[in-house]
Amino acid sequence: MDSKNRNAWLVVLGSTLSLIVSNGPILFFTFAVFLKPISDQLGWSRGEMSLAVTAGLFLGGFATPFAGIAIDRWGIRRVTLVVITLFAATFALISQTTANVTVFILLYAICGVFASGQAPLPYAKAISGWFEDRRGLALGIAMAGVGVGVAVMPQVTRALLNSFDWRSVYLMVGLITWLVAFPSVFFFVKDPPKEQGARGGAAVTEGDDMAFALRHRVFWLIVIAAFLLVVAINGVIAHMVALLTDHGVPGSVAVRMLVAVGLSTIVGRLLSGYLLDRFFAPYLAAAIFLVPLIGVLILLSGTTIIPLVVIAAICLGLGLGAEVDIIGFLVGRYFGLRRYGEIYGYIFAVFTVGTGVGPYLMGVSFDATANYKAALAGFCVLLVLSSVLIAMLGPYRYPPRTVAHAAS
Repeated sequence: MDSKNRNAWLVVLGSTLSLIVSNGPILFFTFAVFLKPISDQLGWSRGEMSLAVTAGLFLGGFATPFAGIAIDRWGIRRVTLVVITLFAATFALISQTTANVTVFILLYAICGVFASGQAPLPYAKAISGWFEDRRGLALGIAMAGVGVGVAVMPQVTRALLNSFDWRSVYLMVGLITWLVAFPSVFFFVKDPPKEQGARGGAAVTEGDDMAFALRHRVFWLIVIAAFLLVVAINGVIAHMVALLTDHGVPGSVAVRMLVAVGLSTIVGRLLSGYLLDRFFAPYLAAAIFLVPLIGVLILLSGTTIIPLVVIAAICLGLGLGAEVDIIGFLVGRYFGLRRYGEIYGYIFAVFTVGTGVGPYLMGVSFDATANYKAALAGFCVLLVLSSVLIAMLGPYRYPPRTVAHAAS
């Protein structure tokens, strides 16, 4: 293996490890475990608490384009190392919240700003710059780190909560985040070569600017489809533990459903990454985006049959696993790499906002009706619309070089 190939796969390794403690597993999925203990102790409603993670994800969404611009300008490694430190520190700072729910919401909001840089964005750009013909597979492997985090970090959080109070656990999880992510990026994640991708691939500077993307229909189709998808999937997942325990499922069993989500997320990322190199991405995405619909329908039925609940968790995880891979792949194929960070940043900003909207809608639905049925029914509609929109993208504007050469 030559040095370029070795460096490229080390970038994948570092990205995978760092994404285990990225914004999703830490800011979003551990929230599902903290929800009831904090609510029970401080008397806050689920809607109020959901507003905290929503605020964090909203501000994270707005900050993401700026993170993308910074990465395009100053480099992936330099920006990401700073952001990892700030993200870990502010998550630990949530431990200092008072009995005033506004303080809790504000601290999550601040944490969300720095979470924008400890997200798939920098790692997707790094891998897209290093890989050409095996880009989908490399993205899938790296993004599987998020799935590992989804499976592991809620379990770690729950185990710590069995021995420590929730304030101490926030401190511990913040420290774990830094200890895993910072060395992974420092030792393994390198910025791609200036002129060429790994193995003589496409020029890194090839591509469109943000002004062009904003005028192109493909950009808006991706944005809307991603938003609808993430509202539905993450809205359900954030409240899954509470939803299942409301129906009588033991808490320990309900939390283990997040393991099923996390493991199937890994499968979804690896499978979608493999298939993206072999099938037309919009049609593949349209099919994958309908898989979570099965899970939502199962939960909407109110069943407590554990095998069916596991199937629901798996379906949600498969959809969750594929979405980030697909977005990263589509940006490169439709807009190139020259302003990849900025364009991906704007799309991921909307994606992040949707991640916050879904849990809030679920919380409001519960507070208004004492159940989640209205939100779940609405999410079914959103998933169908997302599938239809992503199928309408049309042919690639920057196809793989091997395809382009064959055509010529």
